Amino acid sequence: MRSLKQTDILTGSIPKQLLLFFLPIWFGTLFQQLYNTADTLIVGNFVGTNALAAVGATGTFVNLLVGLFVGLCSGAGVVIAQSWGAHDPEAVDRQVHTALVLSVGLGALLTVLGFASATPMMRLMGTPEEILADAALYLRIYSLGMIPQMLYNMGTNILRAIGDSKRPLYFLIAASLVNIVLDVVFIAVGWGVAGAALATVLSQVASAVLTLRCIAGSEGTPWHIRAEKLRMHTEVLAAICMIGIPAAAQSAMYNVSNMLIQSSMNSFGTSTIAAWGVYGKIDFVFWMTINSLGIAITTFAGQNFGARQYDRVRNGVRVCMAMAAGITLVISAVFYNAAEPLFRLFSQDDAVVAVGVGMMHVLTPVYITYISIEVLSGALRGCGDVRVPTLITVFFVCGLRVLWLTLMVPRYHTIATVELSYPLTWTLASLLFILYYKRGGWLNRCKAAKGLE
Repeated sequence: MRSLKQTDILTGSIPKQLLLFFLPIWFGTLFQQLYNTADTLIVGNFVGTNALAAVGATGTFVNLLVGLFVGLCSGAGVVIAQSWGAHDPEAVDRQVHTALVLSVGLGALLTVLGFASATPMMRLMGTPEEILADAALYLRIYSLGMIPQMLYNMGTNILRAIGDSKRPLYFLIAASLVNIVLDVVFIAVGWGVAGAALATVLSQVASAVLTLRCIAGSEGTPWHIRAEKLRMHTEVLAAICMIGIPAAAQSAMYNVSNMLIQSSMNSFGTSTIAAWGVYGKIDFVFWMTINSLGIAITTFAGQNFGARQYDRVRNGVRVCMAMAAGITLVISAVFYNAAEPLFRLFSQDDAVVAVGVGMMHVLTPVYITYISIEVLSGALRGCGDVRVPTLITVFFVCGLRVLWLTLMVPRYHTIATVELSYPLTWTLASLLFILYYKRGGWLNRCKAAKGLE
């Protein structure tokens, strides 16, 4: 058996430790995105625009299903990180076994929901009739991979909670290579959209198997995976849900608002749907970067909060904000100036490219308005404060965005009007997060809730 390699984020240089933890998460997220990006590249170039639009049309609904329950996985990660930082191995053992059982149950539920609701949901979102059948087929097949996907996500949160962000990267590299090879093979034999979905499912199985093998067979951890210990511990489940349910609700609201955006984009026709789908693949470079920083600061804050190193938590937040700002400015500049060649990697349709370049020129300059939301909410979540960050996100990001889409898009029916829902809500929510964090009362409440001085 091999021991887990962990990053010690309780001591040493904060920038160095955050960077060492962030980079494997970033690369892991990159390879995870290759699941769907490979589908998009190969489908767009070898099957056609309608198939490309069909795959793109499923993205927001998939994100809703997965994001809803990945929020609970993040709750498990925070609980385990705090127990690890507090040097409580018995608690970690109970938490890991409960988390694994929870992930199987959630994955089974997701499979049923995704399979049963594929066609009705695509119709509800206004998917054009010419791509409806392919979009629903892709979604039904994709749903079959939900249990391994949930096991991988839960396993990843467990490993990251104790400071191991490298092994999940290695597993995703292997799974992504499987996905790309199978994409080419299945589409080459004429399976089209169904082949792309099946390749993704099989690659998710590969990542889950590798992750579970690592968790069950590695030394140097406080848990010892045994079949007889795989059960729900009520107090652990309650602690996971205390943090995970608000995170799940926040993710769900984000994705509901994104589904409304997808529905609005659907009203502009197939070329716009395809362009929005491609933009999402390019745009993901920014999202995975900020999300990876959010995961890094959540684990950093969780372990250091559990170890009662509160000044180190605050210093970590400052360093993470600086990192996020610098990286975001670079990404924005590159995307703005290289918009057309980036789009032509995915599609040679001039109409799709023209619409997509316009989208990038509206949104990439305003990425900077978002970073405070991800970094500050991640730090607060790591310390156990989820109520106020969830309320800010639900009402001032998602709720306000829904209001904008409902009132303004019908009146000013342009793609730019839809896109403006992002910077308007990001700016307001960022200001509220900064104000809440600076006031500082959240830390005393978190310490009181955990019985810490």
